[in-house]
Amino acid sequence: MEKRSGEEEEEEGGVGKKDRIFRADKIDLKSLDKQLEKHLSRVWSRNLEITHKAKEEEWEINLAKLETRNVIARGTFGTVYKGIYDGEAVAVKVLDWEDDGQESKTNRALFRQEVTVWHKLNHPNVTKFVGASMGTTNLKIPTADSENSLPQRACCVVVEYVSGGTLKQYLIRNRRKKLAFKVVIKLALDLSRGLSYLHSEKIVHRDVKTENMLLDVQSNLKIADFGVARVEALNPKDMTGETGTLGYMAPEVIDGKPYNRRCDVYSFGICLWEIYCCEMPYPDLSFVDVSSAVVLHNMRPEIPRCCPTVLANIMKKCWDGNPQRRPEMEEVVKMLEGIDTSKGGGMIPEDQIPGGCFCFAPARGP
Repeated sequence: MEKRSGEEEEEEGGVGKKDRIFRADKIDLKSLDKQLEKHLSRVWSRNLEITHKAKEEEWEINLAKLETRNVIARGTFGTVYKGIYDGEAVAVKVLDWEDDGQESKTNRALFRQEVTVWHKLNHPNVTKFVGASMGTTNLKIPTADSENSLPQRACCVVVEYVSGGTLKQYLIRNRRKKLAFKVVIKLALDLSRGLSYLHSEKIVHRDVKTENMLLDVQSNLKIADFGVARVEALNPKDMTGETGTLGYMAPEVIDGKPYNRRCDVYSFGICLWEIYCCEMPYPDLSFVDVSSAVVLHNMRPEIPRCCPTVLANIMKKCWDGNPQRRPEMEEVVKMLEGIDTSKGGGMIPEDQIPGGCFCFAPARGP
């Protein structure tokens, strides 16, 4: 019988070098086949496990620990449920676009971008990311929700449950009585600190608005929804196109020009005005009118005359038409921290407005 190399013997039969010469009539071929089959099976299983682990993202969630419950909100691209993950209350965002070719690939790429950005973040004013799934049929969706119909490979993202609703809802509830000045500054500081952190991590949110801010039971603000967030490009020309929400969108973004993180600073300025006034910016204008007026005529929300000068100046600096003149969010944090709230300065409740004009009423205290 042909003499074989030690390497071949070790690979195919597990036979040592000392057994290179042997008698054919002493070999149990059936036993050898069984040993070889077991060996190959172990190798195949090990390789399969390694390949599977390599494909798993570090943010992949264990769906066995996830249970979805009631619907919190519905949007164009999905439904948000309240749920439980590993014993903790969570919000589960399920994206329900169908597998329809190129659009589906684009949606999944954007989804991967969102969770890749979000899972690395850790700040008290940024909603905590729990995990995500790129495509599964194993989601336990309440059957009573007859309106919900999941695609074959649904994607979901799981984050901490923030029970206080959105900042916009809070401002709407306080539209008549307005907010105490110290509350205005507290909310503004929460938002500015969260954005400053994102920018320090090279993240541009690109859709800063009061609808994307959540409040917990202690009224602490947390930035949410990173659907269009991305890592800031080294070259501003790599970041173009209308991304965000009109009314909050910076002029350079509306105009399709290159932009950077200072587009978030502009949006913050609009949010700061909204927090102070408890009103919507440009309520009587169409999207087309807002776009042209902001870009061509430098239109901004009207600042009430009763607004403290120090706060009005921050608004104006943040929404400056020239991005280079806008401050960094880190600077905004310092300016807000320097404001004295002990003397009041908040908006006046509607039932306390003398003569129908709040601007001539005494400043409201904290």
